[in-house]
Amino acid sequence: MVTFFESAIQQIAVHHIGNPLQNEMYALADEPLAFKDDLIPQLLMQYFLKPFEKTNEVYHLIHPSDDVELNELYHFAGELFADQDKFMPVSQQIAKYLYSVSSHPKIKAGELYVVYFNQVQLEGELLDAVGLFKSETKETYLKVYPQQGGFGMDYEQEAININKLDKGCLIFNTEKENGYKVVVIDQTNRSQEAVYWKDEFLQLKVRNDNFNQTSNTLSIYKNFVTQKLDDGFEMNKADKIDLLNRSMKYFKEKETFEFDEFTGEVLGNDKAIESFKSYKNQYEEEFETLIPDSFEISGNAVKKQARVYKSVLKLDRNFHIYIHGNKDLIEKGFDDDKHMNYYKVYFKEEE
Repeated sequence: MVTFFESAIQQIAVHHIGNPLQNEMYALADEPLAFKDDLIPQLLMQYFLKPFEKTNEVYHLIHPSDDVELNELYHFAGELFADQDKFMPVSQQIAKYLYSVSSHPKIKAGELYVVYFNQVQLEGELLDAVGLFKSETKETYLKVYPQQGGFGMDYEQEAININKLDKGCLIFNTEKENGYKVVVIDQTNRSQEAVYWKDEFLQLKVRNDNFNQTSNTLSIYKNFVTQKLDDGFEMNKADKIDLLNRSMKYFKEKETFEFDEFTGEVLGNDKAIESFKSYKNQYEEEFETLIPDSFEISGNAVKKQARVYKSVLKLDRNFHIYIHGNKDLIEKGFDDDKHMNYYKVYFKEEE
């Protein structure tokens, strides 16, 4: 989704952010970072932007009051897009704000990089972007170098692995009225204290476009089939896989999603349809995300969800049956003599 072969770093500031609950302070730079050679900016471009090549979800900055003007990052980004001469003082304000929300004792200290990029491509559009990145994980590296009579060895402690970006976001100079387009990375978001990056510092909401509408609908349906249908219907795993395959077939063949058409073709049972409607409504209320009954289907979202839609029937540790077509060609039974379940599979040719 994000490409950067035409991109360039215009300015970069580095500040150190401690943890206030650990009595650690912040340290602010007064001048932008200067590069001693052309290789460093190339390495930084890889470090900062390459992880975003695989991001799919686009967010908007929001505020709990519904007034996005009160979102601090929205205000700071707007200042930078309007006047790059304010880059250093605004970057210092961003650092102070990140420090103020680092309010969990387990949040690690690290460097905050504030970067202004030109010509970053998002969804086919070349845009300026403000990048915010925090490096929390440090590693030790060995260096081997030639010397007279052989080789020598040295090491570098507290170094940064440019292939492992901990936290980052790109705020793009487009759709300002909606809170800008934002993409985000949080590789260390594995515990409760780590949510401060998305929830408290950035304050994000997933953009409700056709990509997310497609992805959310497929995800909701998958959870409904695998977790909810057992409550009111007797279904074996082969039946569930068939329902998942039919839904994926619908999304791959259609250009537009229509709720009534989808449920009629895929579920085809009035009781199941009402149960799915209720399940979808619960999701919309819980996550405050309305999914319309009609929307254009995103092919990229379908491809992404297809990777997690399982069509494999696992039988103990002996067999895996891949079900791609007509479920009527597989029958389940029980062998009284062996006291074991079995599946009978019909086919015309063996390939």
